[in-house]
Amino acid sequence: MKKITLVVLSLPFLSACSPSMPELPEMPKVPEIPSMSEFIPDISLPTLFRSDINQGSVLDRFSINQLKVGMSEAEVQDLIGSPSVADPFHNNQWDYINHSTLYKKDNINYRLTLIFDKNMLKNIDTSKLESLPPLTEKEKELENKRLSEEKITIDRTAKEKARADTKKAERAKSAAKAKAIAAKKAVAQAKALKKKQVAQAKVVAKAKVIADKKAADEAKAKAIAAKKAVAQAKALKKKQVAQAKVVAKAKVIADKKAADEAKAATREADLKEGYEAYEKAAERAKSLKGPNTPWYRFW
Repeated sequence: MKKITLVVLSLPFLSACSPSMPELPEMPKVPEIPSMSEFIPDISLPTLFRSDINQGSVLDRFSINQLKVGMSEAEVQDLIGSPSVADPFHNNQWDYINHSTLYKKDNINYRLTLIFDKNMLKNIDTSKLESLPPLTEKEKELENKRLSEEKITIDRTAKEKARADTKKAERAKSAAKAKAIAAKKAVAQAKALKKKQVAQAKVVAKAKVIADKKAADEAKAKAIAAKKAVAQAKALKKKQVAQAKVVAKAKVIADKKAADEAKAATREADLKEGYEAYEKAAERAKSLKGPNTPWYRFW
């Protein structure tokens, strides 16, 4: 009997290393010992009191019904406490195991398995809670009240969500409309800008043509002016050469005339001097010669 009890008590701890709990073996039925009242009907004898033996996690349906997928590990611990078994190989699985022997009541054997994913409750396995006592009347009232409040909260949340979705849809519609208007305005602005740029390009091109023509005309006029200046320079040089020739010729003539005049003056002076000398000589000869002396004889 001690070996069977040891095996039964060690099963919850052995099952923690496996994802599912093995079925507990059926306990051997011990034959009931007849009481003394069966032998002596009118005598009431005192009976021995046996206390309830609770092993594992003590849960109730009211708390279990409040579990919801999406709760955090801390919220689950606040609601139903820590798990019975901490399995280092399956740290994402919490097992709440109970094996209770009750006096003059049915024994309780149940297992609640919770699966977590990244600290969030993902799955609740309540398939092995058949022996868990049902809700009491007070718990049923509290459960109904909780469900009603949850329903009201869910309905209110759904209405708020619907209103929020409606507002969101309206905002999205308004945003889409504003976006369409902005896009249309942007297209119109782009067209206007392109048109303006084309017009400006035409004006710039026309101005460039005019400027190029003006520059060509100025270059042509400059070339003509340069050609004219060259011609004028040539004419001036030719004139200056001609004038120089004329001046040179005039100078030659003047020099020749001056030389001729000087020569003539010299000749005239010589003649005059000779004539004067002749007259002086004649006067002298006449004075020296007598009256009958011929004129050609001076001695």
